[in-house]
Amino acid sequence: GSQTIIRKLNPDSLITLANGEQGIIRRRSLLLVRNVGMHLTTDMITVDGESVHETLIDAVVTTLCGMHDLIKADHLKNSPAGSIYIVKPKMHGPDEVAMADKMFSTIESMLSLNPNTIKIGIMDEERRTSLNLLACIEAASERVVFINTGFLDRTGDEIHTSMEAGPVVPKTEMKTQQWLSAYENINVDEGLEAGLLGHGQIGKGMWARPDDMADMLKEKISHPLAGASCAWVPSPTAATLHSLHYFDVNVADVQRSLEDRELTSRELMLRIPTLEAGRELSPQEINSELRNNAQGILGYVSRWVGQGVGCSKVPDINDIGLMEDRATLRISSQHIANWLHHNICSEDQVMTVMKKMATKVDAQNENDPSYEPMSVDFDNSVAFKAACDLVFEGRVQPSGYTEPILHQKRLEKKARMRS
Repeated sequence: GSQTIIRKLNPDSLITLANGEQGIIRRRSLLLVRNVGMHLTTDMITVDGESVHETLIDAVVTTLCGMHDLIKADHLKNSPAGSIYIVKPKMHGPDEVAMADKMFSTIESMLSLNPNTIKIGIMDEERRTSLNLLACIEAASERVVFINTGFLDRTGDEIHTSMEAGPVVPKTEMKTQQWLSAYENINVDEGLEAGLLGHGQIGKGMWARPDDMADMLKEKISHPLAGASCAWVPSPTAATLHSLHYFDVNVADVQRSLEDRELTSRELMLRIPTLEAGRELSPQEINSELRNNAQGILGYVSRWVGQGVGCSKVPDINDIGLMEDRATLRISSQHIANWLHHNICSEDQVMTVMKKMATKVDAQNENDPSYEPMSVDFDNSVAFKAACDLVFEGRVQPSGYTEPILHQKRLEKKARMRS
């Protein structure tokens, strides 16, 4: 309206140290920029008519933006060390980490920056990275500032990689599986073995419920207690609250105590989360799982394809707002694809559930004037078709990724809007 709001960076605070000398406390969080995965392409730039991999554009533009911080005359810099911090997701093993390292070296040379100005955060969220984490860190040893687990993408990759092994457990049981606790422990163990204590961050996954801050304060303290010196949170408010945990827990002390613990066997990470032999799911269990997965897929896809909205707070089947992104989409679509492949459910059964849940998602978005309902015409709804393709074609998608279908359907939707 008519209000003017001025936003500016907080200056540092001067304090008196215990020895009577003056000290300084930084009042600004260190900012890292998350780039896209290496597998994504975009037609915003083409070479000989071919789309360019978006990771190249992301890395160059992020670095160009970061250079403004490097040349600042005042002290309100993001990086006192003169670095630029880029988080790289969805890398599969040390070869891809080495490729990212080479890309950053090339950009530094192109922009006349000192070697290793660009630092890398390695997301440990693909099976080949988890099983080769030390080699991944070694492949970018001069740049690594943090490693971080990512339950959702990692589970999506676990399901896709093990697709032929058998039907997986219901999604609600995934967090109790042996492979997951081993994955979380090994991430900390190998981060410490690589020398990150005192030199880099070891992080853990997202808190997905931005409206449940009291629960977050109770539960998320488990991350620093497990040796995590940073973690994903869904909002600035959550970040501020989560920082309180670090007043209660000295993570450096926790990490030092963990250095001597018995290492978790890597073999435990290879325990595929399939149903136990002889276990038969009831019709109610199957229907409940399908409904939850389908509603989550449709709630996210209807906004992504229909409105161009990415990560956002999306109501779940119980109307609780959850942070949804392509990682949650990946696990849900791969889960149904796995059950279809192993005849836990039928295509007709899944399609019936998809249509019912599309009606529910439409009702959840009825107050959004820019939302286009799917259930009015299923056959001509681009968003509904995209959600169905993610499920019914999920088994043949590379690494179980959702982006190829999402991008194709978003372009189709935009073409319709223009016409």
